[in-house]
Amino acid sequence: MAAQYDPSDGVGQLTELMRADRTDRVDDTPPPVDRVARRRRRRRRAITTAAVFLVVAATVGGYVGWALNAPVGAPTASTSLPDPAPGPAAAIALPPDGVSAIEVSGGDDYFGPDAAATLWPAVGGDDPRPIASITKLITALVILDKKPLAASEAGPTLTFDKADHALYDKYYVLGASIAAMPTGSSMSQHDALEMMLVVSACNYAEAVAEWAFGSQDAFLSATKRWLAANGLTHTRIVESSGIDPRNTSTPSDLIALGKIAMANPVVAEIARLPRLDVPGHTGGNTNTLLGTAGVVGLKTGTLEATGANLLYSARLEVRIGHPLEITGVVLGGFSRDTVDRDVTALLSSISDGFHTVRVGGKGDVVGTYSTPWGASAQLVLASDSTVYTWSDTPITATMTTTDVKSGRSGEVVGSVTYTAGDSTDTVQLVLDADIEPPDAWWRLTHPTQLG
Repeated sequence: MAAQYDPSDGVGQLTELMRADRTDRVDDTPPPVDRVARRRRRRRRAITTAAVFLVVAATVGGYVGWALNAPVGAPTASTSLPDPAPGPAAAIALPPDGVSAIEVSGGDDYFGPDAAATLWPAVGGDDPRPIASITKLITALVILDKKPLAASEAGPTLTFDKADHALYDKYYVLGASIAAMPTGSSMSQHDALEMMLVVSACNYAEAVAEWAFGSQDAFLSATKRWLAANGLTHTRIVESSGIDPRNTSTPSDLIALGKIAMANPVVAEIARLPRLDVPGHTGGNTNTLLGTAGVVGLKTGTLEATGANLLYSARLEVRIGHPLEITGVVLGGFSRDTVDRDVTALLSSISDGFHTVRVGGKGDVVGTYSTPWGASAQLVLASDSTVYTWSDTPITATMTTTDVKSGRSGEVVGSVTYTAGDSTDTVQLVLDADIEPPDAWWRLTHPTQLG
């Protein structure tokens, strides 16, 4: 008998199971594509990407623009203050003979107000010594105190009598300086003072003193009072001409006397006359240094037993507008010629002690301006510099600098001032080269150093 399909057999059951499995399985077939949604998603991604790019580009572009245009710090200066060397020390040629002293006025800016004691030491002490015809300066000043004159004023007329004429013979016997004084002759007070101060006529000194005071005793009493009133307490006068060696003074008193004499317009005017200006009389000034080494006065005095003396006044034009007024004295020199030589050497050595000192030269480097990006330029003197000074007076320098503006070669960026005493010179400081600005790469890579 033929076999039939039985759903309950194994084959049938397997067949049913396979069908059931296909029915229960999830459908893996992709859904249909939504093209509109896809376009929307792509558009959103594009917009987001563009926005990010723009933000980044804007940030980078802003930084670059800022970095390329931001201010940078000013160059900083590194300086070395000049230390100029002083000039050579002066060698003062003090007189080798006798006793001497000197005082200088008008030089405080060079020497300092307290320098006189060390710069101008007295030689030989300050004891009283015979002053010879320097006495006639005191006689003239005492007479003018009693019978004052204005500068260039002739004054009253003196007429000389027989007693005055006899003075010529008196002093001739003593070997003193004399000048003719005929009985009955006359001259003005001013001319009579010339006779005693220019040619140092002893007979005129005594005659004019007696004319002014009536007697030698009265003159000597007035002289004692005048000396005390003027602080010349170490000066002693026993007669009017200086022929007596007991007329004595000290170098310090004589320095003071010289200043008093030059302050009197009549005496100063007469003391600087190279020759007599008196009608009927001739003769040169016994002070043969007049007109030499700046000497403008005052009075010689010589005694054979005590040597040659000179009280002098000099004006040294060491610098225009800054003269030195010098008062000096030499007592007991070997001769008038040696005294003149020694005083000339002394005054010349003072003049020679002043000099122009070169303290800086054009192009001298005194510093550097440098920048964080490595550019630099040197600070140099724009011109030569000199100061006028005395001896080895210290020279100081002060410097100021300014901010760099253009950074170009030749830009003025400060100054240096050199000072010695009252002499100063200010020199500009300039850049010796351009200070190059930073390049773009340095700016982009150094943001913390940008302003």
